[in-house]
Amino acid sequence: MLERTAPEAPALAGTGGSPSAAMTLTARGAVPASAPPAPWRPKLVMMAADAFAVVAFTTMAAVLVDLWNLGALDAAQRLWWASVACTPVWLAIFANQRLYNTRFIGRRIDEFRRLVNASLMGTLAVAIATNMANILPSRAGLIMLGICAVLVLTIEREVARRMFLRLRAAGHLVRYVVIAGANPEGRDIAAMLNAEPWLGYQVLGFVDDNVTTSEPVPGVPMLGATADLQAILREHPTASVIVASSSVESAVTNRLARDLLEQGVHVELSSTLRDISSQRLTVRPLGRFPIVYVEPVTRGGWRAWAKRSFDVVGATIGLVLTAPILAVAAVAVKLDSRGPVLFRQVRVGRDSEPFSVLKIRTMVRDAEARLADLADENEADGPLFKMAHDPRVTRVGRFLRVTSIDELPQLWNVLR
Repeated sequence: MLERTAPEAPALAGTGGSPSAAMTLTARGAVPASAPPAPWRPKLVMMAADAFAVVAFTTMAAVLVDLWNLGALDAAQRLWWASVACTPVWLAIFANQRLYNTRFIGRRIDEFRRLVNASLMGTLAVAIATNMANILPSRAGLIMLGICAVLVLTIEREVARRMFLRLRAAGHLVRYVVIAGANPEGRDIAAMLNAEPWLGYQVLGFVDDNVTTSEPVPGVPMLGATADLQAILREHPTASVIVASSSVESAVTNRLARDLLEQGVHVELSSTLRDISSQRLTVRPLGRFPIVYVEPVTRGGWRAWAKRSFDVVGATIGLVLTAPILAVAAVAVKLDSRGPVLFRQVRVGRDSEPFSVLKIRTMVRDAEARLADLADENEADGPLFKMAHDPRVTRVGRFLRVTSIDELPQLWNVLR
């Protein structure tokens, strides 16, 4: 299956591989050559965007403080200078909250929680810094700073998320991955990653000690046994490993994880849990065993009340702060094309209950009527229509979609 060349480095400890064999992968499938991408580039772009966001939400907070007279005459000016001067501190806090980890892209709830934590910590840092410098702005100004930080960062991260997902779907910013285990679970993982390129994974192939099929999944070759992982990772130093837990024995999984982690390789273990929200899953230690705790569904009680209160307060503040943006967007939509400003769409929610979603209209009024003419241009599999350059999208609509401004009316859905 593999052509072995001259000795070069020791094999992966404890896996049973040849102790000094380097391998050139000319296996039963074409494996793309991997010039290691620069992982710091997207992070640097995100840091630059966050620096602009700090200036943006600080300016917004200062304008609102001045407009609503929240403090002394120079309160807005002091707030602006203090927060902007703390930009490096803001960025350090964002890094501490792992907001530059591209693996979290697509996890909106998790990222939003981290954004809120970062906003609170950043606001506290500004308060401490200004107190030490004896230029403390008003308390109302600090509260406004925290609120504006959450709002602007949420919008900025949503725009960044969409850009990253589009780049991933186009084959950029991908992570190479080797799947350990070519059983049905491992094959399902590979097929899913190939079908959903926006997840950002490119499957190099499988390693398995039992399966010898040359190509378990079309286009995804069998690279060898688990003992061959080190040679594979030498040729693809940026690759990570996904272990199909049901395919690899527990002892082998533990050995692989320890050895790979010592080499700085990212390791991900699959779970046999299906159709359960990842937000309900938490890894907890139980003695020497890591246990996945599944949080039960609660329909009532103080948690539900607290969540509802938080949603209502947050949506109300969001609507108030974004009202000027919504007004400008409404005027732009009206001037750009005929039809209503808002678009109502019915979706299926919890317990299969339908509900209406309000969005700003981004397509021409007769978009549904034109859909039949574009059926042959559909780029997606299944019932949903997807087209990279949909002619039904208006000029203003394209901007609204890129910036996610068209989603802002959904805040009203929270209050209903």
